[in-house]
Amino acid sequence: MVSLTPRQPAPENGAPESVSATALPPVVRATADGLVQAETRTKARAFAEPLIAGETLDTGENILAHADAVALILEEIGGAEAMQAASYLVYACPHLNKPEEVIAKAFGPNLAQLAMQTNQLVHVQQLSRASGSASLGADNSQLSPQLQTENVRKMLLAFSRDLRVVMLRLASRLQTLRYYAATKLPVPPALASESLKVFAPLANRLGIWQIKWEMEDLAFRFLEPATYKEIARLLDEKRTERERYMLELRQRLQQALAQQGIDARVEGRPKHIYSIVRKMRGKSLAFDRIFDIRALRVVVPNVSDCYQVLSWVHEHFAAIAEEFDDYIAKPKPNGYQSLHTVVRDAEGGPIEVQIRTQAMHEHAEHGVAAHWAYKEAGAKGYSGVTANSDYDSKIAVLRQLLAWERDLSGEAQENSENKGLFEDRIYVLTPDAAVVELPQGATPIDFAYTVHTQLGHRCRGAKVDGAMVPLSTPLANGQTVEISTIKEGGPSRDWLNPELGFLASPRARAKVRAWFNAQISEETICRGRESVEKLLQRLGRTSVRLEELASQLGFKSAEGLFEVVGKDEYSLRNIEVLLNPPEPVTASDDLVLLRKAKGHRNSASSGVLVVGVGSLLTQLARCCKPAPPDTIQGFVTRGKGVSIHRQDCSNFRELTTRNPERVIEVRWGESKSGPDAAFYPVDVAVEAVDRQGLLRDISEVFSKEKMNVIGVQTQSIKGLAWMTFTVEITDSATLNKVLGSVKNVKGVRNARRR
Repeated sequence: MVSLTPRQPAPENGAPESVSATALPPVVRATADGLVQAETRTKARAFAEPLIAGETLDTGENILAHADAVALILEEIGGAEAMQAASYLVYACPHLNKPEEVIAKAFGPNLAQLAMQTNQLVHVQQLSRASGSASLGADNSQLSPQLQTENVRKMLLAFSRDLRVVMLRLASRLQTLRYYAATKLPVPPALASESLKVFAPLANRLGIWQIKWEMEDLAFRFLEPATYKEIARLLDEKRTERERYMLELRQRLQQALAQQGIDARVEGRPKHIYSIVRKMRGKSLAFDRIFDIRALRVVVPNVSDCYQVLSWVHEHFAAIAEEFDDYIAKPKPNGYQSLHTVVRDAEGGPIEVQIRTQAMHEHAEHGVAAHWAYKEAGAKGYSGVTANSDYDSKIAVLRQLLAWERDLSGEAQENSENKGLFEDRIYVLTPDAAVVELPQGATPIDFAYTVHTQLGHRCRGAKVDGAMVPLSTPLANGQTVEISTIKEGGPSRDWLNPELGFLASPRARAKVRAWFNAQISEETICRGRESVEKLLQRLGRTSVRLEELASQLGFKSAEGLFEVVGKDEYSLRNIEVLLNPPEPVTASDDLVLLRKAKGHRNSASSGVLVVGVGSLLTQLARCCKPAPPDTIQGFVTRGKGVSIHRQDCSNFRELTTRNPERVIEVRWGESKSGPDAAFYPVDVAVEAVDRQGLLRDISEVFSKEKMNVIGVQTQSIKGLAWMTFTVEITDSATLNKVLGSVKNVKGVRNARRR
């Protein structure tokens, strides 16, 4: 899949033409539930056709024709219908306003995600090519092959969470090569090289031989046309004679096996020019020394039949012992199974024979594509092959992707100038089969910190491939890692000891150090805050805003002030001098005058009227801090006027018990709004699980509700924090809403008015 060339000129603002959901074809809009049905591919084509029918790729190929061919390739290798449908939807994405939403509504979220991820991969590759081209020097005509391989490899691994994305890319690249072969247009060398060195090895690792062989031959044909034509000529020289001989041999073998009661299918094996060239170069052999020029493949029902066929072949032909491979007893890393043998006929000519079961043949031809075919076939499997669980299949295939990455790493390391390009990292799997990149020698703790910082902090154990291991165990490519955690806690200082080998990643070590530094800083800040608050209490200035105080002292924040005080780097005397506290207030402890708010806030009186009596001095009781519309009662004090209490105040009940004659009826006066509104201080008690940032989070709630906090007291014992906030309100009714918001803060157990 390559970049798109719009059929119509772009709008004047340069943005591509978009299509809304209402402009979709009727066949798509009619899909009410969005589920993928049997006709998904047909619907997807109808959906995309009006959007892409007249447009071309940058290769010059018509996009709709390209998508048709990709869908056909996927069908031939056993790909599920959803994958075939995605070959159209990928190219429709750039033409939709909200592609994921629109496609999900029409075809379901699974197919929408597949189309979006594939489109994203195509887009990333386009950006990578453009970036690489822009960075070329004057003497360079293309990117370093090793760097290009590295970039493509990384991108394919990054998008391998959904393996269907990789399948779509393989099929699309094969169709692009077919298009160049059919049109005889010049092929960009970078594209042919990338196909041969990245995509074909990937198809090999996934066992998709049909794509692998054809992609290799086409790419090699474009890269080395002279060599390709020479081998093709040598193959063609005696083609008629060779085909006649092989037909007779197939018939003879078929009849002999039938006589032994073996239901076998004998067929010729295609000759792939690139594999012949590799053998010639790898073993320094001439063309006439290549053994698989004449080759047969025998497909039988079961494994025992494979060995019976092998026995017959070795009885009637002279076997070349060193050319025998039993991939049934010892399968290839990608799961390939078959018996390979090379024998000589009566004239001494070599004949290669491959023997396998039908199930092995399906895997050899289709590879990973069979997994999606299995899913559609249900529990009975596909072509006689039993399907494993989706998770097991995904893990197995991801391991092949990682093995493919190691293959490329080995090739890069053979080149001395690129030594170390790949060898410094590994890829492991999460329990849900996501790929995680780590440095060489990484441990389960490195893995945990890479997945999430909090997972690393709370890590206490690890399983690798299902077995418990020490946290200092080095991980290897392809392993599945599962982390055991505790609910609360932090890292161990032992993790920072290099001799113990707990961490290999500099990033993980930095996160551990940051945690300990934060703990030390938090303890210092708490110590400094306690000292400052004690000073303010002694001076009777608890209403001072700590942020304003810090600003006046030249600090950016209150925490900055607390930190230097906690480190004993700043004298509290500086605060005393700044505040210049007045003489202590002589008012009795159980009363507090209504504070006159700063700026535009005014409260000339308490806002309380004594029923039946003229203007009297009234004061709000400090013990219960009443505020409208609380039910209130008055108590006549000696020389201090009338003390106003909430009716449910325990102190008021005690006073009335001793002096009932001094109780007087009172009520709130008319409330004012705007600049003349009166503000009343109330206390809010909060109980919470202590944590870093708790005070800040609760304070932010009051700030969002535009409530002024004029005092805070905190105490923490055994992980629990008790806080008392003194806030200014115009009436107590608005406080209930704020208390609900405070209760939603993480860790808060209870919040109430005192």
